[in-house]
Amino acid sequence: MYFTDRGIEELESRRGDDEVTLAWLAEALRTFVDVNPEFETPMERFATWLARRDDDED
Repeated sequence: MYFTDRGIEELESRRGDDEVTLAWLAEALRTFVDVNPEFETPMERFATWLARRDDDED
């Protein structure tokens, strides 16, 4: 496991059975960026990647 995977592993173990909407995720990302403005660019890139993820399959 990579060091960067630790948070992902924790998320999966703690919240893996939860069901969320994309609206909930978007709000959580906004809140994270409000608290951690230095992560605005990576969060924007991540959100854009999620939004366009299926575009590569066409």
